[in-house]
Amino acid sequence: MGYRIEENVAANGRNAEVKRILWLVLGLNLAVAAGKFFYGLYIGSVSMQADGFHSAFDGTSNVVGLIGMALAARPADSDHPYGHGKFETYASATIGAMLVLAAWEIGSQALAKLSHTGAPPKVDATSFLVMGVTLAVNIFVAWYEAKKGRQLHSDILTADASHTGSDILVSVGVLVGLGLVMMGLPLADPIIAMGVSVVILWTAWGVFKKAGEVLSDAAALSIRKVCEIALAVPGVLGCHRIRTRGPSSQVLVDLHVQVDANATVARGHKIAEEVERAIAEGIPGVVDVIVHLEPQDDYQVEKTRSESNTGSP
Repeated sequence: MGYRIEENVAANGRNAEVKRILWLVLGLNLAVAAGKFFYGLYIGSVSMQADGFHSAFDGTSNVVGLIGMALAARPADSDHPYGHGKFETYASATIGAMLVLAAWEIGSQALAKLSHTGAPPKVDATSFLVMGVTLAVNIFVAWYEAKKGRQLHSDILTADASHTGSDILVSVGVLVGLGLVMMGLPLADPIIAMGVSVVILWTAWGVFKKAGEVLSDAAALSIRKVCEIALAVPGVLGCHRIRTRGPSSQVLVDLHVQVDANATVARGHKIAEEVERAIAEGIPGVVDVIVHLEPQDDYQVEKTRSESNTGSP
C-alpha cells in the first residue's frame, strides 16, 4: 500500500510561484543594496556600507534559492525515490553559510575601523532618506516572503524572509548610528557595524536550526493531527507508530492503523487506502503516505497504550 501525490499542475504552480517571488525579491534587494552601499561609500560610513553588503547577500541568497528550487522541482526517480525536495533545504542551509560569511566580512571591517580611526562619516539628510526608503522596502519584502513562505510551505522563502528580517534590525541600528555620528560620536559607526555582524550570526543560527531539523528527519507534523484524520476514516479502530519527515513542502508519512480482526483482506486494504488519501489530501505539504495494517486485538491495543505512555511515535 501507499499513496503518493505525483507531480501535477498544483505542484508545478507552487514551484513557479516561489520562483516568481524570488525573482521579484532579487530585484528589490539589488536596488536596496546599491543604494546603501554606494551612498555609504560616498559619505564614508562603514556601517552603511556593511548594511549594503548585507543586502547584496540577500540578493545572492535569492539566486541560491532559485537554483535550489530548480533542483527540488525535479520528480522522483530511481536514484531519488522520495523526490528531490531536500534540495530546497540544502539551498536554505547555503543561505545560512552566506550569512556567516557576511557577518565575518562586516565584523572585520568594523574592527579595522575601530583600530585605525580616520575621518568620521559625512552624515547628511540624504543619508537618512536613503536608509529610510531602503528600510521600508525591506519591511515589505520580509512581510511578503514570510506570508508566502507559510502559504506555499517553502523553506526557501521562510529562510530568505528571516535573512531580510535581519536587514530590518540592521538598518534600524545603522540609522541610530548615523544619528550618533551627527551628535559627535564617530565611533558609533563601527560599533553599530559590530552589532550588525552579531545580528547576522543570530539569523544564520536560526536558518541552520530549521535546515538541521529537516535534514536530520525531525518530526514534520503533529502526531495528534495525523491520528485524528486516520481515526475519522470509517473502520479505523486505532492508530500508532506515526512517523513524519521531510521539508514542509514534501512531507512523508507512515503509520500503523488497526481494524477489526475479522475484517477481510479486501476490506482492510480499502480502509488503509482511504486513510492514506485522507492524510495526503487533508494536510498541506504531504506528498507520500504509507499505512501498515494491523488487526485490533489485545496485543495491538497494549502496544498502542505502551507507546502512548512512553511518548514514542
